[in-house]
Amino acid sequence: MTERKPPDVDFETWVDKQIRDAEARGDFSRLPGAGKPLPPDLESPYDEMWWVKRKLAREGCSVLPPTLALRKEAEDALEAAYAAPSERIVRRILTEINVKIRDMMYKPPPGPPLGKKPYDVEDVVRQWRERRAGAEGPERRGT
Repeated sequence: MTERKPPDVDFETWVDKQIRDAEARGDFSRLPGAGKPLPPDLESPYDEMWWVKRKLAREGCSVLPPTLALRKEAEDALEAAYAAPSERIVRRILTEINVKIRDMMYKPPPGPPLGKKPYDVEDVVRQWRERRAGAEGPERRGT
């Protein structure tokens, strides 16, 4: 525990002495974050929910409305379908995301409108075949 400031000592002088003594003992050398840069949000205005936002970011949680989260998931699913190694996997990816899109289409959205309709599986499979054929050179196609 810190000792009391003597009445005849100036407050600033007394604080400086406490700091020098702590430095001499090495109390500041074992602090967490020592030698690391200061966080970038130090100069931003105070936010009462800073700890909630930091926890959500650390846990990788999203706070998007369900329709926006599904929109992102649908776009990711389409990219995954185009990159899939087989037609069976393309169909599986699209079928799974189409179920989610149809469910959201028939429910009143709790946020902005989804703005997506189910993918035409046959059309995407055709595009997948074309992309795959374009990516493979003649040496891979056997011609």
